Amino acid sequence: MLDDATYTPRLKTHYSDTARAALKEEFSYKNDMMIPRLDKIVLNIGCGAVAVRDSKKAKSAQADLTLIAGQQAVVNIAKKSIASFRVREDMPLGTKVTLRGNRMYEFLDRLITVAMPRIRDFRGVSGKSFDGRGNYAMGLKEHIVFPEIDFDKVDENWGMDIIICTTATTDAEAKALLKQFNMPFNS
Repeated sequence: MLDDATYTPRLKTHYSDTARAALKEEFSYKNDMMIPRLDKIVLNIGCGAVAVRDSKKAKSAQADLTLIAGQQAVVNIAKKSIASFRVREDMPLGTKVTLRGNRMYEFLDRLITVAMPRIRDFRGVSGKSFDGRGNYAMGLKEHIVFPEIDFDKVDENWGMDIIICTTATTDAEAKALLKQFNMPFNS
């Protein structure tokens, strides 16, 4: 479905049809290239102490992240040994994946419309998690909120980091862009 050349994700169509014009009017951009857009989304699962005890846990996290992202995840390995943490060089410690293009828009759509409503006691995401350059970072305590993950086959609940990188130069522009995608900010 994502590989089909004629397929366009719903959020990408919404961005080109509605959001671009609204952002151009709100911030009075003189040039269409100044309008902020999504650049990439980076997903990360850090296994930490669990991976130190059992190296197969990083492979399990990689398989789960690959299912969630719809694209092969990469295993992060330790660059150097740290004896106090019982970490050896080249030991798998986590996994990550970078999404761009149609997969990025599809993931953001699934995150906002499917996964976030499934989070227990969800009251919105923080509106203060911007880095000052238009990028937004958030964390999930459980990766099982995604429908691709089967509860019965989960051996470990992983927390995950989600970083949404935009071309916006300020936090206000990035927040306005994400609001156009119906990101549920609580402040």
